[in-house]
Parts: sequence; C-alpha cells; structure tokens
Amino acid sequence: MTDFKKTVDKLFNSADIQINGPRSWDPQINNDLFYARVLSGGSLALGESYMDGWWDCESLDQFGDKLLSARIDKQVKITNPYFLMNVVRAYLFNAQTTKRAYIVGTEHYDIGNHLFSLMLDERMNYSCGYWRMAENLEQAQINKLDLICRKLHLKPGMSVLEIGCGWGSFAKYAAENYGVSVHGVTISKEQVNYAKKSCDGLDVSFELKDYRELKKKYDCIVSIGMFEHVGYKNYKNYMKVVNRCLKDDGLFLLHTIGRNNPGRATDPWINKYIFPNGMSPSSSQICKSIEGLFVIEDWHNFGQDYDPTLMAWNEKFQKNFDKLTELYDERFKRMWEYYLLMCAASFRSRKNHLWQFVLSKKGLKGGYNYKNNSRLNDQKDPLSLQ
Repeated sequence: MTDFKKTVDKLFNSADIQINGPRSWDPQINNDLFYARVLSGGSLALGESYMDGWWDCESLDQFGDKLLSARIDKQVKITNPYFLMNVVRAYLFNAQTTKRAYIVGTEHYDIGNHLFSLMLDERMNYSCGYWRMAENLEQAQINKLDLICRKLHLKPGMSVLEIGCGWGSFAKYAAENYGVSVHGVTISKEQVNYAKKSCDGLDVSFELKDYRELKKKYDCIVSIGMFEHVGYKNYKNYMKVVNRCLKDDGLFLLHTIGRNNPGRATDPWINKYIFPNGMSPSSSQICKSIEGLFVIEDWHNFGQDYDPTLMAWNEKFQKNFDKLTELYDERFKRMWEYYLLMCAASFRSRKNHLWQFVLSKKGLKGGYNYKNNSRLNDQKDPLSLQ
C-alpha cells in the first residue's frame, strides 16, 4: 500500500496537488485502498471511487483543472489496461451503428426531464452558452441561440432542419424570433414529448429518428451538441447526409465539442456513466469528413464559455437536489457533480473546446459575414466582444 501511495503522491505533486493537503483542490482520502484502485483503473477508478465516497474535494473543478493541465491522464493511460481495451474495441467495432444510436437517448437524455429542468436554463438548453455580455445562464443561452440564427442568415419563411433537437429550445427560439419553420429529430423519447408541448402552436415539428434516415431538403441545417454521439467511423456518412438534405445555396452550422488530438475512444468513466458510445472529434477528423462536400465559411472557438456554463449547471443542481431525493440517491448526486465539475475542468484546462462551423456546399461568393439584425432586446452586439 505504501508503494501505491508514493506513486499517486508523485503523480499528483507534479500537478501541484497534495493528498490530504490544506488547499481547496487537494483531495481528502477516506479509504486507503484508493491508491491501488486508481493506479489499476485510471480515470474510471478515479470517478468511481469518488462516487463511492473514497475521497472528497472542496473544489473538484480546480482539482480537475490541475490534473488535466499537467496531462496526468496521459501518464496513467499508458499502463491502464481498461483504456487500452477501449481503444482496441474502438478500432474493431462501430459503437454508433443505427441499432445502437438510441442507447444514449435511453440511458442519459431519458433519465428524467425533472432533473434537467432544475439544472438547465428555463429554455432547457443542454449545450454551451455564449457568455459575451451575459451575466447569467439565461442570457448566455439566449445569446447562443441568437448567435446561431444570425450565423445561418435566417429569414422568415425558411425551412430549417435541426439534427439533435434536444428539448426544442432552438426550434422555439428560431420560430418565434426569426419566423422560420423548423423540423427537429432526436433519439430521445422524453425530449420529443417535451419539445412538442413546449412548441405547441408554432411552425415546428419533431420526431424520433436517427439522422441516417433523413432525406428531405431544407434551406438551412443546424446541429447543436449532437455530433459528439456520431462516432469517428460515421463522420463522413454524417456529412453526406447533411449534404443531401441541404439545398445548394443553404448553410449548415455544426456546434460541437472538440478535442486537441484525434481519438477513437472516449474517457472510460464518461462512457460508462454519462454518454455511452459518445466521443468528441478532433479538428482533423472534422476537416477530413467535410472534404469534397462542404466549404468552411467560418470556424469559431468559444470553448472557455463551457466552463461557466457547466459551473452554473452544477450550482443549480446542488441548489435543487433536495427536490430530487425521491428519484436519485447520494451516489447519483456524487456521480452527477463529478461529471459537471470535471467537464468544466476539461474546458478550463483547454483539453476540450467548443467549435461552431458554418459550412456551405459551394462557397459563398463575396465571402461570409454575420447577419446584422439581431433579435436580442439589448442594443449592444454580443458578437462585438469576440
């Protein structure tokens, strides 16, 4: 046990983390078996041992930021057989086939609208907000929705396809503020039911459908936080689907989490407990998938905005958890806060990013620019502070 503790001590110290130290980001160990468990199980064991109460940390987000900034995860992966097994599996199998596409809907998005309604903003946006000139989560999410509408050059009467419509927040905002018709698809039954009720009376429709089944053409297409579920084996096919569904003069906006280096497997803990079969793409993987199909008109990185978004979600989750105790136990609470705070750390450490691509099929003559007429009440332009 002493050797295991010394090894973990050495790893953590290299990231300015002190076991049982006095600072808010120093982990407090409650079970001495923690050291052997983490060394043998890597990131999966780190998360599971937190869920089991084997360690605590006052500022889990700061702990994660230091850990990831020092790239300790790469040192552990080298000797972690579970991670290596995941990599081998990713090479051999397509975890995001049509038959498996609905798994994440059932295991994550369908776990309870009540949980998400208490954690997210009032519009139920489950993706990164845009915090320029925003003082709270509500305004950051409105900024994001308006930013997307402007980037797509939306005009009244246009038809828009949303691949991965969530609970209908974008569809409702775009229909109400830009006068467009929106059709959204998702693999979550709970999201479809909620979205239909939320958008009742608007020129909006939703259906439970995998993106590979889409064939109808639209003026514009948008995908917000869905591409992370596509899988690297399917990136090219995904882009081919978008290409066949987009009119020749239309625009496609892809809003996705991105990573610094190409990967074929996601973090084992995230895969097991949060987003089964998910993975974020690298810039080279995205660019390769769009070659021959689209022209990149704009590429915007505001990944640092995911940090305050996730922190705001966690704040609301902690504040409202007493309303969820009949549905979720203490282990779930620790799992969910670990998910939110460690993800915040991944963006703060610049390991992860948030990218918005604007793509056209043939390139826009004269170049691309944002539409000037924002529907935001604030006269100031949130884009001016990029």
